[in-house]
Amino acid sequence: MRLGLALGYWGRGPSADHVPLAQEAERLGYHSVWTAESWGSDAFTPLTWIAAQTSRIRLGTAVAQMAARSPTTTAMHALTLDHLSGGRVMLGLGLSGPQVVEGWYGRPFPRSPLTATREYVDVVRQVLLREAPVELDGRFHSHPYRGEDATGIGKALKPITHPLRADLPVLLGAEGPKNVAQTVRIADGWLPLYWSPSRPEVYGEAAVGDLPDGFLVAPMARVQVCDDVSEGLLPVKVMLGFYIGGMGHAARNFHADLMARMGYEEEARRIQRLFLEGHREEAVLAVPDAFADEISLVGPRERIAERLEAWRKGPVTDLLALAPDPHSLRVLAELNS
Repeated sequence: MRLGLALGYWGRGPSADHVPLAQEAERLGYHSVWTAESWGSDAFTPLTWIAAQTSRIRLGTAVAQMAARSPTTTAMHALTLDHLSGGRVMLGLGLSGPQVVEGWYGRPFPRSPLTATREYVDVVRQVLLREAPVELDGRFHSHPYRGEDATGIGKALKPITHPLRADLPVLLGAEGPKNVAQTVRIADGWLPLYWSPSRPEVYGEAAVGDLPDGFLVAPMARVQVCDDVSEGLLPVKVMLGFYIGGMGHAARNFHADLMARMGYEEEARRIQRLFLEGHREEAVLAVPDAFADEISLVGPRERIAERLEAWRKGPVTDLLALAPDPHSLRVLAELNS
């Protein structure tokens, strides 16, 4: 099992720790470093900044939101950074949810998410292959554009720049069983959310069956070496309170639905209700320690070492550590060696 460093997205502003953490991860032999985006900082610019100050570590987006860019634009970002970094990019994509897609990006959330994702990946692949001009008679991502308001003179094009790698890895963030099954068919890897080594079945048959050779399974997990487990789990509960409670509509929240499938339906709905009523601190406290703990690696070194074995036994190929400090990064590297 390889290790990655997950840095997420910025809060109020950039973190001065991100580049030093990425450099330390590279020194420790971590395979990859990952950035993200929500509705603030983007995923590609910080990754480019890190690329300029590292030399070997792979560079991943977990995730770049599909609604933020057309698929050809995303492919341009990926192929450009891949050239500049010497072939280190891993392109992780995610659809996000209706609240963000329509509220932030001002675009309709696709009524058929599976089709929209499949078309998006198809176009990205065509750009990276550069075998012919990009053409797709799609429902969501037609190339050339053929909508009712089209001029009719759009021309199919292929990239001027020759991509460095036609096989640049494309990974997808997927939560529902149908989405996971499609991810196994069309992508090079999967970025699970709230991965629990003891509950892979919540993602459907595709997550527990035979995966294609070389297919990546790369979940994120909070990793923190500390004496007090409850204190170490608090940042996890804060994150869960926000995602379960606020990252989606009361009637349509994919994160809350996933928590419910994992055996915490009553707790998930309570967190949602408290958060949406403005009781955010209570929502965080309502997150069960047991749920936060099973998707994390938190506590003394010996406890993390014991729990790490369960992560190694399953399908996980890459553990992306949300590690807050160099000491936790170093301990994880030592335990995984």
